[in-house]
Amino acid sequence: MIDDIVKDARSRMNKSIEALKSELSKIRTGRAHVSVLDHIHVEYYGSQVPLSQVAKLSAEDARTLSVTPWEKDMVGKIEKAIMTSDLGLNPSSAGTVIRIPMPPLTEERRRELGKVVRNEGENAKIAIRNIRRDANNDLKGFLKEKEISEDEERRGQDTVQKVTDERVAEVDQIVADKEKELMEV
Repeated sequence: MIDDIVKDARSRMNKSIEALKSELSKIRTGRAHVSVLDHIHVEYYGSQVPLSQVAKLSAEDARTLSVTPWEKDMVGKIEKAIMTSDLGLNPSSAGTVIRIPMPPLTEERRRELGKVVRNEGENAKIAIRNIRRDANNDLKGFLKEKEISEDEERRGQDTVQKVTDERVAEVDQIVADKEKELMEV
């Protein structure tokens, strides 16, 4: 019973960390990486589909992404979708290949992105603490129903706290790594 609560809390905390990693992958550094384009959707036969499903995405070099549509008539739609996205990129097409140069980051922009990274990290920590609170409330509920003893509840809370501390430390490490990556020139 206690193991189930701890296991559930651990898996939910891991999902919070995965969500943090996903959010941080969208924050671009100086290097070109195809994950920057992950959230862009293109109209394809009347429905919105992810860009990766209608084109081959690749990084040509450290500063340029290339998009090669599967169908030639998709070039214009893909270009428009990239231009209207919130990324501030200016694609240029050469026949069927769309090249997207990544502008270099200024020092001021790097610092702003650092604040965004720290904010995302703090949100992840809040989510992890909320999961800890839920797990502890579940343990208190079992104690109230006399399904577990006070000692078992205490051990359960200690285990949940230990898992929480590990996950918070992991979030701190992820945020520190991303900030370091942002400040590299």
